[in-house]
Amino acid sequence: MSDYQSFTREDHDGVAVVRFDHPPINLVDRTMVIDLLHLAKSLEGDVQTKVVIFRSDNPEFFLAHYDLGSQLDAAPMALPPGVASPLSGLFSRFSRLPQVTIGELRGRARGAGSEFLLALDMRFAAEETAVLGQPEIGVGLLPGAGGTVRLTQMLGRARALEVCLGGDDFDARLAERYGWINRALPGEQLGSFCDALARRIAGFPAGGIANVKAVVERVSSADDDALVDESQRFVADMQAPETVERVRWMLAQGGQTHGVMERELGTLLGRYPHPLNE
Repeated sequence: MSDYQSFTREDHDGVAVVRFDHPPINLVDRTMVIDLLHLAKSLEGDVQTKVVIFRSDNPEFFLAHYDLGSQLDAAPMALPPGVASPLSGLFSRFSRLPQVTIGELRGRARGAGSEFLLALDMRFAAEETAVLGQPEIGVGLLPGAGGTVRLTQMLGRARALEVCLGGDDFDARLAERYGWINRALPGEQLGSFCDALARRIAGFPAGGIANVKAVVERVSSADDDALVDESQRFVADMQAPETVERVRWMLAQGGQTHGVMERELGTLLGRYPHPLNE
């Protein structure tokens, strides 16, 4: 029986495969966050595992996004000054894992789903079906779990602004051109490619892998102060009246369910019935 409720883990020859399975859309909710916290702790002390592949059993969703609905009637988060949000801190833990981490994307990864992928070492996507997006601006937010910071590092200023302010969906081919993912591959080849790469890396000496990761991390790690600033802004804006109104509208249209609103979220958030859109 799996130790986790929202995914499974299988290990073989130094490679761990984590498969998200949290119906209906692999939402990043409390259950998922608790599971990811336990996984991070397990991997941080794991000297046997060299590579971790993250994939999804849901062909339409890798990780949908953060559970915005859970925040509407909850007490405002008390985030102390100078501290990043728990979700941002969790994703930063994944970015610093001793293992090589690989994201295999076949469906949608928006919001926190995209931000989780950004925290991994490598990302590969199915060119026919993968979708990436940071749609937070549609409800008046910024990507608050590392997305604004890491996208700017990876894509550059102009493209990060396009992604975060446009709030639209990006297919795998464009994401590859922008540097959001390593490669876009035919879907039928994606799994075997990621498996072969993981096995190849796992066959090399652990010391060499650790040294490569350590130096690359030193050069490319996300700025801690920027991550804190991003989190502080996200948490403060989450309670803004217009944000709350827009999130309620999104949920009323079928957001966070396996419906059209969620499948076409990047496009449909731009149709909020604001006077400017009428």
